[in-house]
Order: sequence, then C-alpha cells, then structure tokens
Amino acid sequence: MSESGAAAVAAGFEELYGAAPHGVWAAPGRVNLIGEYTDFNEGFVMPLALPHTAVAAVSRRDDGVLRLHSADIDGPVVELRVDELQPGTDTGWAAYPAGVVWVLRGAGHAVTGADIHLASTVPTGAGLSSSAALEVVTALALNDLFELGLTRPELAKLAQRAENDFVGVPCGVMDQTASACCTEGNALHLDCRDLSIRQVPFDLSAHGLQLLVVDSRVKHALGDGAYAERREGCETGARALGVSHLRDIAYEELPAALAKLDDERVRRYVRHVVSDDHRVDQVIALLDAGDVRAIGPVLTEGHASLRDDLRISCPELDLVVSTANAAGALGARMTGGGFGGSAVVLVEESDAETVTKSVMEAFAAAGYTAPRVFPAVPSAGARRIA
Repeated sequence: MSESGAAAVAAGFEELYGAAPHGVWAAPGRVNLIGEYTDFNEGFVMPLALPHTAVAAVSRRDDGVLRLHSADIDGPVVELRVDELQPGTDTGWAAYPAGVVWVLRGAGHAVTGADIHLASTVPTGAGLSSSAALEVVTALALNDLFELGLTRPELAKLAQRAENDFVGVPCGVMDQTASACCTEGNALHLDCRDLSIRQVPFDLSAHGLQLLVVDSRVKHALGDGAYAERREGCETGARALGVSHLRDIAYEELPAALAKLDDERVRRYVRHVVSDDHRVDQVIALLDAGDVRAIGPVLTEGHASLRDDLRISCPELDLVVSTANAAGALGARMTGGGFGGSAVVLVEESDAETVTKSVMEAFAAAGYTAPRVFPAVPSAGARRIA
C-alpha cells in the first residue's frame, strides 16, 4: 500500500477512536509458486509476497479492551475483552486479529488490549492469503507495541495457531511465514519441518518474463471441511506408511509406497504431496541454474496433480490453465487452497497481453464472470510503515 494509503488508514483510525495511532503496519498477501498442501505434511513450499497488503493502524491499550474495525466491511467497531476471548467469540473477519491476541496471551505475553483499524488490498477468497495478512499485521504491531521481542518465524507460528485454534481452519504455516518473512525480489523456499528459509532470487523481468495472477473470482472458503478432509487423508496415508508426515516419503520411493495403500482416495493424496515436494526441488534447481523458462512445464504438471489427485480445482481454474497454455504461456497452475481462487501463469513479457486477452475471451464464451489479472511482483514482507 502506498504512503497515501497508509495515511488514509491512520486518518480513519483517528476519526474512529479520537486520537492518532501509535503506529501503522503492513503485511502482504502471497501467491504460491509451487508446493501445495505440502506445508502441513512438513514438506516444502515456495511462495512470494504480493504488493497487495493488509494495513493496520494500532494503539496499545492497558485496560483489557480490544477494539477492532475494518474499512473494507460495513459495520461498527467490534469491542471485546481480551480476558474473555475464546474460540467462537467472533466468526467474522474480526476473528483473525482477535485470534492473534488470544494466542499471544495464551503463550504468556501480556497483551492488555488495543485499538485496531484495518484496510486491505489483498483480494478476499482468491487464494492469496488475505486472512494470513490480517493475522501477521496484527501480530507484528502487537509485537512492536508491547515489546515482545518475537522473531518473524515465531510471529508466523503464532498467527498460524490463531487460524488453527481460534478461527478453526487447519492450515499449515506457509501463508503466515510468507507474509512475515518474504523479501522484495525473491521467492521464499520454506522447509515446513524446521522452518528454515532461503530467499531465492526471482527477478523475472531480467529474463523477459512475467508471472500473472489470474483471480477466477470464484470465492473459496476453507472452513467448509474440504480442506480438513484432505489433511485427514494425508495423515491417514502417513500412518499407513509408518511415517510421521508424508515429507518422509522420498520421491523415488513413491511407487512402492502407493502399492501399500488400499484406499484409492488416500493413494491420490499421497501421490500429490510427494510429487509436489519433488516439484519444489525441481523448481529450485532450475532457478539456481538460471533456467527460469523451464519451470513452466513443472507448474503445469502441478496443476494436473491438484486437479486429478487432490481434486481441488474447478472448471474456471482448469479453463485458465488450458487457455493460457494454448495461447503461448510457458506453464500455469492453480494456486492456494483450491475450490476457486487464483491461478499463476508464467509468460514471456511480450505474450502477457495476448494470454490475458485469450483467458478473458474464454471466460466470456463460457459465461463466467470476467477474471482479474495482474502481475505477481515479488514484494517485501510485513513491516512497520509509520
């Protein structure tokens, strides 16, 4: 968000609460290049932060009151008591920042209240982690205001716990880590077992390339049980194979592992997770070798796996991928939790307009709502901006 945008959030805070905020913070949404549903299997992922951010103007309170307001949603200030917070307290957007306060207090941090005013440019329901951006910006602001001394990876873990235990979505840690830890110009290679990270240079423009995000406008909601069902299936597969997580199945061992599984559904999930971890390795190797164009077919392979094995795609996302590739894209895949949301498309810069036009025309011909298309520019992670 621009400086003027941050100033608008600060001005909105002052209008709501009658005083200037103690500070303004921003945390980005993310798009995941490769590695889907691998994070809760303690595998590998490779997200990058988007320029789109959640911005929070925040002041510390010491009277146990938590006041929350969003500029993006019609409604009054939500007022809560920090010592009365519990899962189910609020099931709307306010659950995300409230959950962060609940988790911080549960971890022994003396967060005694806050006034928070939020505004976000991260598209909601598009698979771009609008919820993680809300959680991380809240966590970073409270970390600074209450001088908690927590590191970025620690804040990401706490934000994940807020979504798991307070909101009730059993997500992995990728989204929050991307929002907290990404850096400008890089993709983030995250090992979801030990949370070690590596910043991988991802300057596509230097190679004459662009990564497009195509928001299908099909809203997804991960709290509806479909995500949890896939997670349960992966855990069932790990138990059947005698490992703690599917991360422990080497790609070379996949055929033998699949032969041991009787349940066709579990077999599909296992095949996707182990092969997608392998695809992360492939993409890293290609980027390290400077062969950026060669990651395109790996993305398309990943989409086929998400569509056929994990079965989390939808007709709109399949249409994006098939149309983009037919129009000259180097590769494409759906990204995020699925059942709607977005796809990423790797294109030559010179082909970006043609590919975009082809996708728009295909959606119109199918009678779908026009998608939103924009370039994914690897951007900075969470930060204080005022």
